[in-house]
Formats: sequence, structure tokens, C-alpha cells
Amino acid sequence: MDGVRAAAVELVRWGKGDFWLLERVNAPEMTEHLGGPESPEQLERRHQRYLELAAGEMFRVVVAGSGETAGSIGYWEREWRGGTVWETGWGVLPEFQGRGLAVAAARAVAVAAREAGTHRYLHAFPGADHAASNAVCRRAGFELLGEVAFEYPKGSWMTSHDWRIDLVGGA
Repeated sequence: MDGVRAAAVELVRWGKGDFWLLERVNAPEMTEHLGGPESPEQLERRHQRYLELAAGEMFRVVVAGSGETAGSIGYWEREWRGGTVWETGWGVLPEFQGRGLAVAAARAVAVAAREAGTHRYLHAFPGADHAASNAVCRRAGFELLGEVAFEYPKGSWMTSHDWRIDLVGGA
């Protein structure tokens, strides 16, 4: 699969030249709900993880028709409540926010995770106080399972909402 299309976005596989996007989404206003910006060394390691994911995929979110990169999204494996699930997370650049692109990207990444097979569920864990990301989950068709204690970044616990899409039973 070279790309996944949705109504407003195309998901383009993460490539070696996409480090600039990690730098953009690492801004304080983009990471305030995620523990703050990462160091340059942490970003380099993240970029390598994105390029070498053993299971799952990272993407640039591209505005369909214009070719403009609006953010990033992906899915990867996570151990959760005694099993392995897909987890997703995203970041939409400030100049593209408020256009429904995150919702379109979340729907498209659910299609990609469904096509990958492997796991029945795709979860998202936005901070309970992050209204915009919780609205994305709701509008993209995720089901709210409730509040959970969630570790992110490693060593830091936060209160998150556990949102889930059933990739087998439809969504």
C-alpha cells in the first residue's frame, strides 16, 4: 500500500526526508498535552523508529489535491489490558487545524490498520483534558471506553480517555 486516501487527506508513508515534520510537530503548542517538546536526540530516535516500525506504519497527512503536508498520523502495536492492540496518534500543524483533516486522517488510519489485519482493535489515548483530540476520536467513529491512567511519555502518568474502533466488527 503506497498511500491511503480519505475524503480530504492522503496518508503517505513516512520517509527519510520527513524529519522536518517531526521538528514542526515538536513545537510547545503541539506537545503541551504530551509532556512537552522532545530533545533533538529524542526526535532522531523517534524518526528512526518511524522508519523501522516492525508492526504498523507512520504517515504524513497530505491535503488531497494540494499536496501540502498537514501533519502526521500512524498506528503501532501496544500491549493493553492483557492483549496486543493497535494504537494511533496524530498531530496536525496549527495552520491546518480546524478543517476536519485530523478526523479524515483518523478514519484513513483506521482503514490502513484494518487492511493490515493482525489486531481487532485500534485505540487512541488522548489526554482527558484535550478537547480537540477527544472530538477527533468521537467524530472519526471511535467508541469511548472511559478514563484510564496512561503512561506517556515513559515515566510520566496522565489521565487519558480510551477510545477504540473495532476493526473487525466495523466502524
